[in-house]
Amino acid sequence: MSISTPFIRRPVATTLLSLGLVLLGILAFNILPVASLPRVDFPTISVTAKQAGASPEVMAATVATPLERNLGRIAGVNEITSASSLGTTRITLQFDLNRDINGAARDVQGAINASLASLPSGLQNNPTYRKANPADAPIMILALTSKTLSRGQIYDAADTILGQKLLQIDGVGDVNIGGSAQPAVRVELNPSQLAHYGIGLDAVRSAITSTNANRPKGFVEQKNQLWEVKANDQARQAADFIPLIVSYKNGAAIRISDVAQVQDSILDRHNAGYYADQPAVLMMVFKQPNANVIETIQRIRDTLPTLQQALPSQIEIHTAVDRSKTIQASLREIERTLLIAVMLVIMVVFVFLRNGRATLIPAITVPISLIGTFGLMYASGFSLNNISLMALTIATGFVVDDTIVVLETISRRIEEGLSPMQAAITGAKEVSFTVVSMSISLIAVFVPILLMGGIVGRLFHEFAMTLTYAILISMLVSLTTTPMLCAWWLKSRQIKQMRPELLKIERSETTPISNSEMLLVASDDEYLKQQGLFGRMTLLYKRSLAIALQYKAMTLIIFIFTIGLNVYLYIVVPKGFFPQQDTGVMMGSLVADQNISFDAMNTKLKHDMAVIGKDPAVDHVMGTISGSQMNRANLFLALKPLSERTDHPDQIMARLRKALKYEAGTRFTLRPVQDINVGGRSSDASYQYTLQGDDLNTLRSWTPKIQAALSKLPALTDVSSDQDVKGLETKLIFDHDKMKSLGITQSQVDSTLNDAFGQRQVSTIYNAMNQYHVVMEVAPEYAQTVEALRGIYVQNNAGQSIPLSTFSTWQAANTSLSVNHQGLFAASTITFNLNPGYSLSDATVQINQAMNLLQVPSSVRGSFQGSAKAFQASLSAEPLLILAAIIVIYIVLGILYEDFAHPLTILSTLPSAGLGALIALVLFNMEFSVIALIGILLLIGIVKKNAIMMIDVALTLQRQQKLPPEIAILDASVLRFRPIIMTTLAALFGALPLALGRGDGAELHIPLGVSIVGGLIISQILTLYSTPVMYLYIDQFSRWGRRKLQHIFPAKSLSLKK
Repeated sequence: MSISTPFIRRPVATTLLSLGLVLLGILAFNILPVASLPRVDFPTISVTAKQAGASPEVMAATVATPLERNLGRIAGVNEITSASSLGTTRITLQFDLNRDINGAARDVQGAINASLASLPSGLQNNPTYRKANPADAPIMILALTSKTLSRGQIYDAADTILGQKLLQIDGVGDVNIGGSAQPAVRVELNPSQLAHYGIGLDAVRSAITSTNANRPKGFVEQKNQLWEVKANDQARQAADFIPLIVSYKNGAAIRISDVAQVQDSILDRHNAGYYADQPAVLMMVFKQPNANVIETIQRIRDTLPTLQQALPSQIEIHTAVDRSKTIQASLREIERTLLIAVMLVIMVVFVFLRNGRATLIPAITVPISLIGTFGLMYASGFSLNNISLMALTIATGFVVDDTIVVLETISRRIEEGLSPMQAAITGAKEVSFTVVSMSISLIAVFVPILLMGGIVGRLFHEFAMTLTYAILISMLVSLTTTPMLCAWWLKSRQIKQMRPELLKIERSETTPISNSEMLLVASDDEYLKQQGLFGRMTLLYKRSLAIALQYKAMTLIIFIFTIGLNVYLYIVVPKGFFPQQDTGVMMGSLVADQNISFDAMNTKLKHDMAVIGKDPAVDHVMGTISGSQMNRANLFLALKPLSERTDHPDQIMARLRKALKYEAGTRFTLRPVQDINVGGRSSDASYQYTLQGDDLNTLRSWTPKIQAALSKLPALTDVSSDQDVKGLETKLIFDHDKMKSLGITQSQVDSTLNDAFGQRQVSTIYNAMNQYHVVMEVAPEYAQTVEALRGIYVQNNAGQSIPLSTFSTWQAANTSLSVNHQGLFAASTITFNLNPGYSLSDATVQINQAMNLLQVPSSVRGSFQGSAKAFQASLSAEPLLILAAIIVIYIVLGILYEDFAHPLTILSTLPSAGLGALIALVLFNMEFSVIALIGILLLIGIVKKNAIMMIDVALTLQRQQKLPPEIAILDASVLRFRPIIMTTLAALFGALPLALGRGDGAELHIPLGVSIVGGLIISQILTLYSTPVMYLYIDQFSRWGRRKLQHIFPAKSLSLKK
């Protein structure tokens, strides 16, 4: 008795089991989390430290280096990078994929604590960390505007109320606020007045610091009462600082108002932000690594109405960017594709069986298998995402294959005259081994994917496991529910009118193929002619196959040519890492001359935003300028929905690049936001090439040369570097002997210069909800040129004011606006996009050739980073992955068939599948990406199923019916022609909606569909002839090998033969 018999004889139990599986799947579908892609984020933590007025070199040397040395000792750190700009250092640590982010955060805090003793005392606060990748794009951008409040007031509300609450939401990693700065009291000094009164800058600072205090004063206790002591010792606004006395001259008080303008302003006036055409404060929300985007954004949405009530009524909140909308749209698109695929494969079954009752069986079993998969997905912690739903769409063709094999066999038994019950029991028993063989060998294809490491392995783990679950459930359903439905649903009918001599031959219970069938397909051409169009197709195939078997050598030559053509096409096909997604959001930068002023950069930003906003594909545009890099503006573009535009991001980028090209001295770059981001360094463009050097000066001299060379490469565009070394600086040269004689120390001079030009935070204003600062500097109108240094006086130890020019000279020079490190070494990163018509593989080859021609010294080393680095890793692993899949399939087939030779026959189908996929990619001008690679791996599983159906029957005829191999393979091929065509077309039509898909998220599944459809078409044409030929050659080789063994080991060979 076979495994199917109890389920066939107990239809109620089988029905209830199937219904239970469906109900569990429906329940799991409703509670499965929804995401764009599987969780593939590297655990990333960013550490930030600030010191107002410090140059990038000072921040790198005194802040970045001590922190890096301690952070670099943490276990599991894959990559450590830092970027130091004016007053700010940000260090990014990226950990192994398996590292727990919370454990890593504890280690980071410990490293920060260990570094505190080595850090300068002038830091505003101790370094802080966030569990977020600064190189990621924000998942949500909120724009805050007001017609009456200043940007400082808006920023204060955003920072105090919104920012703190948003950070408490599960899944939020960081909230960056741009476009303004925290409110502050600014004391802007008049150097001339200070000189007139003989007051030094340090005297003003001391007056502010000593007057503004908020210290505990204790309590006064009476017999029955306790009195708290309070005082007016804290100034809270500009008006409170104006009357403060700085000094006395001739008995008269000199107040701050006599030497400075005091006003309520913001901490850093070199900030600006815009939403569309109006000033705004932008709140950029970043997710934690591996947090679910849709769930996180939904939590933010649920919280916003409450937070809006806590804000001043004059502030409006605009949702400028919401990544969940495009993600949900792409999921709706792939779900629609899945439904279309199911309907198409059912249509294929109906066309071939021409029986409504028979067609209803796969219409029931296919949804059971797919819906049941959701339960196992939920148990495994998976999500509904583009990758897992893509797997289910592909699985449609797989799961119907098992049903087709069982249904077609049972239908044929009924046509012979058996009752539906007997036909179901007999047919299910005959094909049970075939179904199990096809399923297990297909699952074997995914073993190498499951064992892969890195981001590609993590990305496609859910894909492989989802397909595995669907195939296993389909195998069980095909051996239980499908034969049960056939037994109780199909009607008895006898179509074949076999000759009497054929009817006399008895059926063997152990033989999968009956004698009557064997003789029928071998000799009864008249029957095939009577079976309509498909019968005539089968007859045509039978006759053409007989000719191919007669001229085996020609077929073998075609097979060998196919292998060679595969190798050639793999070499020449363009290669990439991951298809570029259209997420509806683009981000980039506007970089001007390094010596541009803040006001000029602000004017340029507003002008260019107006140009960008006029593009027909752009919904709205946002931009910010930060005080740490005043020559750079960050841009965010929200594109219109795909239903309202036809342009791809590459076309939009090219159009905007052309529109802003006239801007002399300005570099404009854009990149589409992607769901997968590799690396921790922020980038202006999509790809990165990092230079590292042992010596900073050597690196700085070679970076522009390499950048210039790469700019000339035809594959690259938007080539830029993060090395900004043309900023203007004033270098002071001190006469130390004279300073000594004047009683002036170096620290006094540095402190005075910081007071004058560093926007020095000299005091703190404490509030119930936040703390604010008092910023002191020379008024902007007195610091417009280098000659402002002549108005600066330094007080010596005797209290005398000495002009700075007395003991120093200065000269103009260039300086760096940022200093970057990677792995403790100085680094410069060159970023680039690809020109249309070029792939990432073209770019990497051209860059490597250019580096060789430049003869760069060994002290300067170049390497790809981010997506380009992941591409190189995946490119080297692709041949090994395919080879591993082939080896695993061979081992599984050898075990199943207890044969060393004929698994090679089944594997001989693979070159034709690869050839079809590569030809399809070339014809449709698509890159060979990791998505296309997965398509080829799936083809390995699909195509070998056809060979299994042939070889399984042929081996049975040879071993049990003692037929010659030529007759056995001919009979097997003709007998299995209909199920082979049916399963192939089912798989093809299952993949066709992916290949023809349009709309949100289609970029991901089109290469998969194209490669599968192309591979199936070519392989179907070739393997119907090459597989029988290879069967004969390998059978001949196997018999030759056995004869050789018999001569060498007669006793053992005889034993093996027995």
